[in-house]
Amino acid sequence: MRLRLAFMTATRTPGMPVVEDGFLVSTSPATGAEAGRVPISDEKAVQAAVDRARTAGAWWAGLGFDARRTRLLQWRALLAQRIEELAALTHAETGKPPADAIVEATAAIEHIDWAARNAKRVLGPRRMRTRLLVAEHSGHLEYQPYGVIGVIGPWNYPILTPLGPISGALAAGNAVVLKPSEYTPAVGQWLADTFAEIVPEQPVLQAVHGLGDVGAALCRAGVGKIAFTGSTATAKKVMATCAETLTPVLLEAGGKDALIVDADADVDAAAEAAVWGSMTNAGQTCIGIERVYAVAPVYDAFVAAVVEKAGKLRIGEEIGPITMPSQIDIIRRHIDDALAGGGRALLGGADAVQPPHVSPTVLVDVPEDSAAIREETFGPTVTITKVADTDEAVTRANALPYGLGGAVFGKANGIRIARRLHTGMVAVNSTLSFVGMATLPFGGVGDSGFGRIHGEDGLREFGRAKSITVRRAPSLLPAMTFERTPAQVQRIVKAVKLLYGRRP
Repeated sequence: MRLRLAFMTATRTPGMPVVEDGFLVSTSPATGAEAGRVPISDEKAVQAAVDRARTAGAWWAGLGFDARRTRLLQWRALLAQRIEELAALTHAETGKPPADAIVEATAAIEHIDWAARNAKRVLGPRRMRTRLLVAEHSGHLEYQPYGVIGVIGPWNYPILTPLGPISGALAAGNAVVLKPSEYTPAVGQWLADTFAEIVPEQPVLQAVHGLGDVGAALCRAGVGKIAFTGSTATAKKVMATCAETLTPVLLEAGGKDALIVDADADVDAAAEAAVWGSMTNAGQTCIGIERVYAVAPVYDAFVAAVVEKAGKLRIGEEIGPITMPSQIDIIRRHIDDALAGGGRALLGGADAVQPPHVSPTVLVDVPEDSAAIREETFGPTVTITKVADTDEAVTRANALPYGLGGAVFGKANGIRIARRLHTGMVAVNSTLSFVGMATLPFGGVGDSGFGRIHGEDGLREFGRAKSITVRRAPSLLPAMTFERTPAQVQRIVKAVKLLYGRRP
């Protein structure tokens, strides 16, 4: 059943999804207007979707890399041609500014393009070099699709984030069952519907809808792998559910990313990037900059520049509403806790929280044990801390269990500092840029999850490595047989000593 849109119907509680007559109704967090409605999927419906996907996946895999490439590039073209429509729907469901939705869709289109063009090179069959001790065998490697990949997507980036694993999974030859967030089901259904326009023969990409129980049903439905994006707490629940059937998982969980500003940084550029990294999408970004550690020589100038630039942002223009209403209480608690602990708000503060919006807030002198430093805020706030040097900055940045992304501004030692951060990704002299680079893997460590999407590593997540050896000659050193003779064993000993016995 296709998505039913209704942008101008009666208002509801802003942002809250509603279950009504078997449908999940999404609403604008800014106005409460209905954005769309999709049918709820119960456990049987989820299982039926996975069963259909299993048949569709076999058909899709049978097309081969070249035919899949053609279809995926056709889908990419359709998305590009209808990007304004997709952006408008995303704006309606999330409240994010249409320009931000355009940027999000653009990055997603780039990832589809790269995955389609590179899947055969990365995953296709290849001959592997052999070694002398098994020289009579040739080695072959290929990556075979899992069959069906379950994707559980988030609400903050409902286009880009799910299309990362979806594009990799489809390019690798899998069918996909997508469970979008209950806050953004219309965008998820739109993606499935447009793919069906390009691939009408089989339901290769399907969407199932509902609350958390639908995600749990998808984990138990016999998919080959689950790719999840969301909070760390929910990631643990997904992993526990998948453990019941030993279903492998790819988890992109929470973050508390830090920016380090070194003494030789371009302060104005660092401030601009800090404001973008912390305030874009109203701060509702898993790789958003929530902490800044600036060395003493540039601290004052950097803080002043951040306050000046962030102060120009306008509610309803650059800063949209908080998509999930319950997040507002978390943002308020973090600001209040920071101020109660001795922190100061140089912009925004306690009065910044005016549901459904939160104004840009810049906090300084915040204790390191406060919630604003240690917990994921997911709002347009940033803490800035003065440090003596980059060694102290790195120590503080690495002190949390999260390890998703991060950023460094500095000329002489930027890359050296980046390598010391315990994260999956770091941007040097920019923020968030790694998410748009299709050639690079995306993912975290620690409480931020494991596994990768995007790039070659991301493609390999959606194929099982299959190793094949083929005998091509008699064995010169027969080892794997009960028919070997003592003399042959001695020849093996001599060969091992000759090949490996000399110290480097």
